[in-house]
Amino acid sequence: MSEAVTKPSLVIPQLIVGLGNPEPKYDQTRHNIGFAAIDALSRSWHIPLGENRKFQGEYGEGIAPGSRKIRLLKPLTYMNRSGQSIQAVTSWYKLPPESVLVIYDDMDLPLGKTRLRLSGSAGGHNGMKSTISHLNTQNFPRLRIGIGKPNDSDNSESISHVLGKFSAAETQLISVLLQFVVECVELSLKQGVEKAMNRCNSRTVELSS
Repeated sequence: MSEAVTKPSLVIPQLIVGLGNPEPKYDQTRHNIGFAAIDALSRSWHIPLGENRKFQGEYGEGIAPGSRKIRLLKPLTYMNRSGQSIQAVTSWYKLPPESVLVIYDDMDLPLGKTRLRLSGSAGGHNGMKSTISHLNTQNFPRLRIGIGKPNDSDNSESISHVLGKFSAAETQLISVLLQFVVECVELSLKQGVEKAMNRCNSRTVELSS
């Protein structure tokens, strides 16, 4: 009897946000992998995205696998003000922070690795700093996509790496990786984020030779 009472409730995303920068010059850059993930979900689930001024972003809603109502968002506020756009959606639909899954790039993870977590700090990521500040909590799920780091840890090298585009070989890997991200998100919707973490955090996506 008591076991059912103490069982934590499942964390099921209702809003999925990909972080990135608007403007064509940022397309396909490592820092915009969050946008690429939302585009992949939009294609896979046939949920079209359109600019929504009220939400300061590209937004779409529809039914995801598992027959759940889902909302997709790409903030167009620039990375360091991503939280404004996210807060506009959560306030409008009265969504709790734990129902927001944020997808973004992480230099500390190698290319091909993903990390799904229920909460955590910004880890120096400006988009996440803004999101945490606007949602007023760190307790919301996030999916980090590894973009690797340059050999030289010089700050200017890091910036050009993050804002650089993937090589041809990396681009092939990214398209496989984004399919895996879609799987991870679908698993989060069907079984909850905690269950999905086991699968999403244990695999490294590689190109089959």
